[in-house]
Amino acid sequence: MSERIAHSGLKNKVMTADEAAQFVNHGDRVGFSGFTGAAYPKALPTAIANRAREAHERGDEYAIDLLTGASTAPDCDGVLAEADALRFRMPYQSDPEMRKKINSGAMQYADIHLSHSGRQATSGVFADIDVAVVEVTRIDEDGNLVPSSGVGNNVEFLDQAKKIIIEVNSWQSLDLEGMADIYRVQPKTPIPITDTGDRIGTTYIDIDTDKVVAVVETDSPDRNSAFTPPSETSEKIAGYFLDFLEGEVAAGRLSYDKFCMQSGVGNVPNAVMAGLLDSKFENIKAYTEVIQDGMLDLIDAGKMSVASATSFSLSPDAAELMNQKADHYRKYIITRPLQVSNHPEVIRRLDLISSNGMIEADIYGNINSTNVTGTRIMNGIGGSGDFTRNALVSTFISPSIAKDGDISAIVPFASHIDHTEHDAMVIITEQGVADLRGLSPRERAPKVISVAHPDYRPLLEEYFEKAQTGKHIHTPHTLSEAFSFHQRFLDTGSMQK
Repeated sequence: MSERIAHSGLKNKVMTADEAAQFVNHGDRVGFSGFTGAAYPKALPTAIANRAREAHERGDEYAIDLLTGASTAPDCDGVLAEADALRFRMPYQSDPEMRKKINSGAMQYADIHLSHSGRQATSGVFADIDVAVVEVTRIDEDGNLVPSSGVGNNVEFLDQAKKIIIEVNSWQSLDLEGMADIYRVQPKTPIPITDTGDRIGTTYIDIDTDKVVAVVETDSPDRNSAFTPPSETSEKIAGYFLDFLEGEVAAGRLSYDKFCMQSGVGNVPNAVMAGLLDSKFENIKAYTEVIQDGMLDLIDAGKMSVASATSFSLSPDAAELMNQKADHYRKYIITRPLQVSNHPEVIRRLDLISSNGMIEADIYGNINSTNVTGTRIMNGIGGSGDFTRNALVSTFISPSIAKDGDISAIVPFASHIDHTEHDAMVIITEQGVADLRGLSPRERAPKVISVAHPDYRPLLEEYFEKAQTGKHIHTPHTLSEAFSFHQRFLDTGSMQK
C-alpha cells in the first residue's frame, strides 16, 4: 500500500475496519461514497453493522442516518439494513433487504432527485454530516484523494463532514488517476461546460487532512452485476429506439455526427447501445450518470468519442477490462461529481436525448418510475428526473408487460407520478413508439395505447372511450375506474382478470 498511501501523516492512521467503526456513533449522520454498485466502502459497512448488532444484543440503541450518491451493494446497503443499523436513507437505493425495511416502515427513506441531493447536504437540510466514509484508489503526497470507480456526492460529504474515514482499495486500478474532473459547484455561478468533453477541475479531491480519523486498506471488487443476454423484447425496443433516432435525423432535428445521449442502467439500454454499433451514428457522445458495458464497446469500435458520467456500472468482465485498460479509457471517459453530471444547466445546454426506464405510464403520458401500485417503493427516481426535465428529447423505454403478462406497463392512470405529461415526450415499448410531443391529452391517449401489449389494448380503449362521456374531457378520466388495473392486480394478482 506504500504507493497507494503516499501522505506520511495519513499512513499513521491506518487501522482495521472494526477499529475505524468506533468513530461512527449512534445517531450519526454518515455520508458514504458509492454510486450504482461502484466506489462504495467495502469494509466499514460490515464493521458498522456488527457494531449495531452488538449494541442491540446489549439492549442499547444503535442506528445511523445514511446519505450516499445512489445505490451501493448487498455488502453495503444490504448488511446495514439487515442489522437494523439504519434509521434513515437517501437519495436512491436498489437493495432487496433495504427495500423490505423501507416498505415495512422499519426505516425512513427520502427519494430525492440526485441533482438535489448534494446541494441539500451542503445547505444544511440534513443538518451536520458527522462522518464521511469514502473509497479511493490512492492518497497522494499532499493528502489529496484520487477517486476510484465513481465520484457521486463525495466532494460534498468530505467538505461537510466533521470526521473522515478513507478506504483505500487496491482492487481499483491506479490508472484511474486522471479520469476524474473534480469541480465544486458554487451557487449562482455558471458551470463552464459547453461540450461533453470539457474538463474544468482537478483530477483529485482536496480535503482537510486534519479531519481524517482513520484509513482502512481494502482489496475488494465493486458489485459489478452481470447483464443478461439481450432478449427478443429488449432487441425490439432497441430497434424502435433507433428507428426513432433515424426519424429525428430525417426531420432535421438530429445529426448522424456527435449525437449526445443519456442512458439509464439495464439490459435494454445496453441493447440500444449495441444497436448503435451498427448504426450510421458517429462520434457519439454520452453525458450521463454511469458508464456501462455498451459504452466501452462503442469506444472500442471508434463510435463514441467521449463519455462523461459520475460512476461506472459495469459487468464483471467489463470491470476487469477497465482495470486492465484504465489508462486507455481515461482518454475517452470523464468522471464528475454528481452535482455536475446531473446538473440541469449543463444537461439543457448540451441538447441531449435522454432514455430511462419506468414502472408504468398512463394513457396521457404521466410516468411512474418508483412505486409499484403507488405505495411500494422499488428503487427511487435516481437521476431520471434531472435528465427528463432538461433533455432536448426525453424518452422512456420499457417492456409493455411484466410478471408473465399479469402487469401492464400502460395503465389508465399512473398510480404514482414521478415525471408528468409535460416532461415525458416519447414512450417506447416492444410494440412501437409513441411520440407525444405537441399533442393534446386526447391526442396522446391513442398513441400511448398503441404501444401497450395487445392483451391490454381493448381494456385501455374501453376506459378511454368511457372517460370521454363525462362533462369535462380535456383530460378524460372516470375516477371510479382510474385505478381499476391496479385494484384488479391487488385483488387477483393480475391486471387483466
